[in-house]
Order: sequence, then C-alpha cells, then structure tokens
Amino acid sequence: MDPRLRGDDSHVNRLFLNDLRLSHQIRQYQNGSTAVPHPKSLPQGMDFLLNSQILAKVLLLDRLFYMNKILLIDDDPLITEPLARTLKGYNYEVKTAENGRIGLDMALAEPFDVVILDVMMPEMDGWEVCRLLRERSGVPILMLTALGEEVDRILGLELGADDYLTKPFSTRELLVRIKAMLRRVAIDMEAKKNATLEHGDLIIDIDAHTVTLAGEPLTLRHKEFELLQLLVSRQGNVVNRNDIFDLVWGTDWIGDTRTLDVHIRWLRAKIEKDPARPQLIKTVRGVGYRFVT
Repeated sequence: MDPRLRGDDSHVNRLFLNDLRLSHQIRQYQNGSTAVPHPKSLPQGMDFLLNSQILAKVLLLDRLFYMNKILLIDDDPLITEPLARTLKGYNYEVKTAENGRIGLDMALAEPFDVVILDVMMPEMDGWEVCRLLRERSGVPILMLTALGEEVDRILGLELGADDYLTKPFSTRELLVRIKAMLRRVAIDMEAKKNATLEHGDLIIDIDAHTVTLAGEPLTLRHKEFELLQLLVSRQGNVVNRNDIFDLVWGTDWIGDTRTLDVHIRWLRAKIEKDPARPQLIKTVRGVGYRFVT
C-alpha cells in the first residue's frame, strides 16, 4: 500500500510536502492546469496517480494552496492598484500590465486563470488584445468598459470575451463574476467516465475533451464544448434557455443572456454546412434550442 493511504504520523510532514510537489508537477506538465490527467498522458513514474484516493488528495492540496492567477490589463493606476490589492486580499495572485501590448505578451507567456481586460488603452486597445489572445488561448476574459452601448458589449462577446463589466462597478460584482468564470472552467475532481457522443460524422470525446467533424479536429472554447455536449446529449429534445444557463454558465450567471445566442452562432459556424440555414442546431423560438436526431 502506498504510504499516502496510511495514517502513519511519521510520514505526515514528508508526504504532505511531497504531495504539494506532485501537484506542482501536474500543473507544470499540463501547462498550468490541474485537470485530472488522462492515463496515457501521465509522465513515467507518476502512474500511481491513477489511484483515485491519492489523486484526490494531491489535487485537494493543490486547491488549498494554489492561488488562482489573474492578469489585470488596464492603463489607469487608479484602477489597477486598488483592484490588485483587493483581489490579493481574496487570495488571488495578481499581475498587472499598463497597456494592451504588454498585457498580450504576458498573457501568452504564462498561464493565467482569468484575464481582466480594459477596452480603452494605449498601444493596443482591449478589442484587439481580446481578438489576438482568443486566437491562441482559451483563458476566460472579463472585459471592463466605460462604453455602455449594446453594440460595444456585443462586440466583446463576438471577439471571444466571456463576460464584461461596465464602469463603474462594485467590488462585490467583480468578485462574483470572477468566481462564476472560475467555476465554469473548474476541474471536476471526480474521475470522468470514458464516453463519446456521436451524430453522423460529429464525434465528441468527453473524456479527452475533443470534438472532430468528418475526422478533422475542431477548436472549441470551454463553453462552446460544454454547450455542444449538452445539446448533443439531449438530441431530439428542446433544451430551454434557463436550463442551458444553469448547466453551462452556472446558476449564479448574471451576465448578458445574449451570450448564449453568440455561442450558438459560433457553434453553427463550425459544425453547420450552411450556418445561415442550420440543419443541426435548431432554434425553438421563445423556448431554447434543439439538436436534431
């Protein structure tokens, strides 16, 4: 029996530190992620992590001692300095960037759990940072904007932002939105069952978190994958909008409900032969969406 499973006090301190080291190794090996590793992806010598009790303990320690990393990109020190202090007070690790170009370089150089991005900045505005970052990363993006027009909010979502806040905003609302974003991409601590969902030449591998269409891999954002998985798992049935938000965005979602329509449009662009005349994802007006059988 592995000593981690014994209640032997003589091993407590040594094994506690060793488990923290292992959680760090998992995070490094998976580029910042603490997702439950797939058996085939484990480095040599770490196969003992397939023991669910050991893995649960290691990842629990990681969650207790790992601070979620937030990148705050804003050129106004009157916002970044107090906001960074506040977030650190809530056990977040915070790094700041004073303009869009520096922020983009930082976001691509190391893994972050959330990027908070101002729109109006020198060097490179938030729209461009969002667009370029989304091309290479699925990190959750929360945009801060003083622009209250609907077209500005929709533009952010179209470019790949996950949520937005209009200035001025309360600290409480910001914290709730960060928490909701982290929850949506949080690691499921229980081992996932090997399973696939199929519809014709569309194959969703739930365990590997991949989607292929006619043998070609598709690149999907976190919520795009979860939305597609939900709809295909209930193909033939209408899934109402409220259920979709509860299951994909979380019950505490307080953002713009039109983000669902934006994600549906993105999915159609990737899986439909003619996105303007969708044959797979059907809109049931006033109710929700249905994936055809």
